[in-house]
Amino acid sequence: MTRNGPDDATRRGTSEVDAIEGLLAYAQTRPRWGGSAVKSLSEAIARSRVLFGESPEEYSGLLARCLSTGARLLLRRGRPAEALPLAEEAVALTRSAGGAPLVASLYRLAAVLEALHRYSEAAALVAEADQLLPPD
Repeated sequence: MTRNGPDDATRRGTSEVDAIEGLLAYAQTRPRWGGSAVKSLSEAIARSRVLFGESPEEYSGLLARCLSTGARLLLRRGRPAEALPLAEEAVALTRSAGGAPLVASLYRLAAVLEALHRYSEAAALVAEADQLLPPD
């Protein structure tokens, strides 16, 4: 029988990274009006911060993905002020690695800034992200 709940992430034999990925997936499938998505997301961020503390270079991508997902979730719920620090931290974490994770983080931060009516800052981030994309 397939189980689809937040406790799936805490089953015996599940690696910590798989548990975090499960919590992220669960948070993204919950309805907008429920509180379980935010709880799952908060747990995923907390767990990824622990891993990041143990090995920053190995787990910075996971933490950035958790933060970016959190920013998107809060933005969808009409809470851009709460999404801003998450999106900013995701950009800071991905800046050193660059590439697609940085581009995705820049676009997410731009969306949050647009929701906060900070259009010129958002436009600057979109321009930066566009320059990082490879030409077609």
